[in-house]
Amino acid sequence: MNWIKLNSIEQLEEIDRLSNTQPVLIFKHSTRCSISSTALNRFERQYKPEDETLLPAYYLDLLTYRPISNEIANRYNIEHQSPQALLIKQGKCIHESTHFEIDYSEIKSKL
Repeated sequence: MNWIKLNSIEQLEEIDRLSNTQPVLIFKHSTRCSISSTALNRFERQYKPEDETLLPAYYLDLLTYRPISNEIANRYNIEHQSPQALLIKQGKCIHESTHFEIDYSEIKSKL
């Protein structure tokens, strides 16, 4: 899977702009958490290469970039969780799931 690395707060502006023309996914991952690793692995197995044009996917290592995670919580009015998948459309979070509730087929159904 070709993740777009989310490593600057300025990229959230890019995500908001892009989300005006197509939904965008943000996946927040804790590299020290086995539940997060399992959820990420499960998500990556469900995501198909052809979905990259349908749903750009941004990956946030929230341990390295915790200020970005905090800004995501503020900007999209969601509670910080890990792991967490957010579907952004027109600058708003229209779907949020955490832990083992992260299911790509459910996210894809909201497109």
